[in-house]
Amino acid sequence: MTKDVSSGAAVSRGCPLDRVLRLLSGEWTTHILWVLSKNGPTRHGELRRLVEGISSKVLTDRLRMLEEENIVFRDYEPTVPPKVTYGLTELGLELDQTLHAIEDIAKRWS
Repeated sequence: MTKDVSSGAAVSRGCPLDRVLRLLSGEWTTHILWVLSKNGPTRHGELRRLVEGISSKVLTDRLRMLEEENIVFRDYEPTVPPKVTYGLTELGLELDQTLHAIEDIAKRWS
């Protein structure tokens, strides 16, 4: 058993898709990944504007979780004001085709 990253519940190791789908199904997660996939590395403020309706706290929480999972990277430049940019890691980029395929399905189902 492992811990579910979105709820902390125990998850069976029997299904290889289970952990990934639970990770991606967290609130706002696919939207954030989709925006980063479409736009490339994006500063925090711009990302918040592009993910309409998300609070700064929830965005920060989701980004931290995705960073811990090595799906998103965080680049911090100690300028005034500080410049923080987020983007997809190599692991995150592996989701690119899947996100676009799901986007195509979503457009057909709309």
